[in-house]
Amino acid sequence: MKFYRRLYVGDSIEDPEKVKWKLMHNVGQFSVYVIALAQSDDQLDIFHCALLKQRYYDRENLFVVGLAGSREEAVELVVAMMEETVEKTGEADIRGYIQQSG
Repeated sequence: MKFYRRLYVGDSIEDPEKVKWKLMHNVGQFSVYVIALAQSDDQLDIFHCALLKQRYYDRENLFVVGLAGSREEAVELVVAMMEETVEKTGEADIRGYIQQSG
């Protein structure tokens, strides 16, 4: 699991470093939603962190770009990402913008 160097963090996440540590060490968390680059052809995935315990998720290749305290907050972060991407590039390719900026 890798984290975007300019990680988007929702207001309800009080200690992002602690949340990141818990995600890396597979510690359960009650209200944390992860925004990651999609492992399919989509741009982003939003899911509750508990889903990372399932074998389906390839934790090694997961690139986390945002953390939120609720699904609604996660959607708001994605909207903010989209606005920033369009402002900086003039296009709606969030995935490409994030991969370019590291």
